[in-house]
Amino acid sequence: MSKFNTLKSFLVLVVLISVQTLQGQKQEEDEHGVHGRSEEYIAPSDPKVLGKLDKWGDQKFGMLIHWGVYAVPGIMESWNLCSEDWIERDSTIAYNDYKKWYWNLDKIFNPVNFDPDSWADAAEAAGMKYVVFTTKHHDGFNMFDTQQTDYKITNGPFQNHPKANVAKYVFEAFRKKDFMIGAYYSKPDWHSQYFWWDKYATPNRNANYDIEKYDWRWNKFKEFTYNQIEELMTDYGSVDILWLDGGWVRPKETVNDEVRAWGAPIPDFSQEIDMPKIAAMAREKQPGIIFADRTVHGPYENYQTPERKIPETKLDNPWESCLPLGNNWGYVPNDPFKSSTKVIQNLVEVVAKGGNMLLGVGPQPDGTLPLEVVAKLEEIGVWLNKNGEAIYDTHAIDDYQDGNIYFTQNAKKTFAIAMFEDGESLPKTISFSKNLPSENAKIKLLETGKKVDFKLKDGKVEISLPKEIRSRKNSSGIAFSIEN
Repeated sequence: MSKFNTLKSFLVLVVLISVQTLQGQKQEEDEHGVHGRSEEYIAPSDPKVLGKLDKWGDQKFGMLIHWGVYAVPGIMESWNLCSEDWIERDSTIAYNDYKKWYWNLDKIFNPVNFDPDSWADAAEAAGMKYVVFTTKHHDGFNMFDTQQTDYKITNGPFQNHPKANVAKYVFEAFRKKDFMIGAYYSKPDWHSQYFWWDKYATPNRNANYDIEKYDWRWNKFKEFTYNQIEELMTDYGSVDILWLDGGWVRPKETVNDEVRAWGAPIPDFSQEIDMPKIAAMAREKQPGIIFADRTVHGPYENYQTPERKIPETKLDNPWESCLPLGNNWGYVPNDPFKSSTKVIQNLVEVVAKGGNMLLGVGPQPDGTLPLEVVAKLEEIGVWLNKNGEAIYDTHAIDDYQDGNIYFTQNAKKTFAIAMFEDGESLPKTISFSKNLPSENAKIKLLETGKKVDFKLKDGKVEISLPKEIRSRKNSSGIAFSIEN
């Protein structure tokens, strides 16, 4: 390539990164790209799966890490490759040119400061107990050393780094902290010729050819998917959760009104990948592994995963709200992050309604977490360090809310958590009418471990807040334990 063409390519890349970064700062995924909550649930019967699911349900708080080539320009993960109307993309750039640019980001993705131990430290400081890491997103770029394709982190400028096999070292770092380990894996793969075939245009998120006509090609994709998941189940240590994204890749008979409500195109053919075969292999290699085959009702959706939202009411099925810390799942410059108070409020509400919360963060292209993310995680952890007894190893109760107060329970105690906004003055007393204590109950302020005074009157309990607590300017939530 001539020096002129090299310079020209570089300038085009700079312009594309600038445009896409500006779009990424304001772009939040449309409902078309969001997975809702399944309305149906089938409980697993395998005792090992049930045991692991119970353990997972006690963890309450996890970290979801989106990281891939999309971190380089700082744009929304994968979706800009998709040619659906809801996707905002620079209209001055030809679609096929855009795809070439995006898929060539692997040539400059070189996260030389990658330090998974620091990620695990930040998650531990936040009070998190499990992690889900994107081994591959829809764009098809692999963050592990798969042998099924060359489109992977170990085949670019980062390949000679001692921790080039990123997923392996992420899992190892979190495993050392006794975290449960989750492998996020995208069922669709837009880089694979067995899913998006260059023979045809790519009008939407689905396979772009007639699977029934070219069944041999789809069988190749099923083999490709099976082999990749087998690698993850074999070569990456103990894995507790297989978190399968891309719910439109599913048997046609499972398409229902929930799926149609996404507004996404639904093909006439069945995009099934033989989950029974994958599941049998995975559970042979990882006994008791939990499957989260998102929105695909049946034996491989062991817990439900409402995205970017919290269910309106308490749910009795295992579930997990996945919520990003910012507007985006991955790294986007100047992404507005939620306050630590907002995250704590979300966590308390989720746990009171019977769920877990998976908080999404995105490392920067150099491999480090943004300093603001680390600081917010630390703030969350300060609150959980004092009040975690009301969160971890608890279960939901029917009367889970009374105004700004949420309730949880364990085998011995009921917990009342009063939520407040940043800067809100704390009252002298906190009162509620649900889950009333007995007259002889012991009520303690969790953050101090000291008993507090209370009185029962007119069908309510009034709990006195100590003066030193009321004098604080900010308090995300005040938690009490109640022993009758």
